[in-house]
Amino acid sequence: MSERSSVGELAEQLRREMDRYSPGGKLPSSRALVERFRVSPVTVSRALAQLAAEGLVVTRPGAGAFRARPRAAGSAGDTSWQEVALSAEGAADLVPRTVDASGVTICLAAPPPGVLEFNGGYPHPSLQPERAMAAALARAGRRPGAWGRPPLEGLPELREWFARGIGGAVTAAEVLIAAGGQSALATALRALAPPGAQVLVESPTYPGMLALARSAGLRPVPVPVDPDGVRPDLLADAFKATGARVFVCQPLFQNPTGAVLAPDRRAEVLRIARAAGAFVIEDDYVRRLVHADSGPLPRTLAADDPDGVVVHVGSLTKATSPSFRVSALAARGPVLERLRAIQVVDSFFVPRPLQEAALELVGSPAWPRHLRALSAELKTRRDAMTAALARHLSELALPHIPSGGYHLWLRLPDGNGSTSRALGSGAEASLTAAALRAGVAVTPGRPYFSAEPPASHLRLSFAAVAGTGEIEEGVRRLRVACDEVL
Repeated sequence: MSERSSVGELAEQLRREMDRYSPGGKLPSSRALVERFRVSPVTVSRALAQLAAEGLVVTRPGAGAFRARPRAAGSAGDTSWQEVALSAEGAADLVPRTVDASGVTICLAAPPPGVLEFNGGYPHPSLQPERAMAAALARAGRRPGAWGRPPLEGLPELREWFARGIGGAVTAAEVLIAAGGQSALATALRALAPPGAQVLVESPTYPGMLALARSAGLRPVPVPVDPDGVRPDLLADAFKATGARVFVCQPLFQNPTGAVLAPDRRAEVLRIARAAGAFVIEDDYVRRLVHADSGPLPRTLAADDPDGVVVHVGSLTKATSPSFRVSALAARGPVLERLRAIQVVDSFFVPRPLQEAALELVGSPAWPRHLRALSAELKTRRDAMTAALARHLSELALPHIPSGGYHLWLRLPDGNGSTSRALGSGAEASLTAAALRAGVAVTPGRPYFSAEPPASHLRLSFAAVAGTGEIEEGVRRLRVACDEVL
């Protein structure tokens, strides 16, 4: 059993027993809990900290843990005034000020116990290089100056490593270190488009990017994607119709479709953006999650861009851990200084120990071994899920099997055949709820569209579960849900 699950189970057991103790009463000592539940002192400490955060216990150094006393009854206050303050708009406000994070939290929230995680946005802990990261962090902490203030742009050696990975003529001087891909995308959007502006996005696309754009006061405009990536003809039409100055895309293993931008479209996309006087934000989020059978990967768009059209975002997070939030922004020309200024104002800099740990990790012999193992395991899991879907859910269309990334994009039946009921606009929600009742969490397709979707979809992750056995079981549970809804 993992330490993470042990902490949760111990906290739940203590929560159930809380009524045994009077308010202010002392709980058993940490040593007694270690002996009774046969867990480590660290597990006990973390479980008590979780209960303290919930307000159920109070810990006193040297004295132990006590059941918290009920809070004195008092006035709940009146916060209704905030509705006016948060929604009041001036004459210049063109967009809503509310922020919808539902498309992001659906991939971040942990499912209930016993529910298989087909909606996860990160690889399972068994696919993460936890030992290598721990060793890298330990070595980094001993480096001279590791706890001091880093250069605002990031450590030069780490910037150089990212620049080499981007390729082409990109240099370390054109790279900024950022705190994860989401933060880098937020910086890029704020730098390139003023509030109220329209930005072009792939359709479908990553919900977290749509949420970022809307929270920055931008208006996403969809440009359809097919199996070869974004359609250049429609991209040109969208630039002409909107006057937009930004296009956000994922040319490699696009989320959610898994499409790779075709070779003949790459130069065309850059040419169209350059003619429109627009930037292309290249979200290269998953380059290191390539499958063993993928063959050579295409170069980044930034590597083939001499004119500074592309603002490149790359990250280590997907290939390491959700908490290893180290990424890079790369740009050429005056926009680089604007990106740097916004990042400095927002966050000063990425903590130096994390940057030092990243350098230690990618420079260690464990790094290429991890990437090879991850590549092989992702292919195995992808094949297991596609085979299970073919056996149990052949009515769900799988138009594209990707050779990179960690998910599949499925289209639900439209109800025209004799074997399925007609599906209305609530089909995804109904199936998602039924799947959860059956014990598997899936991601509905609606949040991936910035406008009305052309059909109902599901996204299934094969990386967030423990292995191929859980993939088979998860698809079987999804079959049960489909029998209920479809």
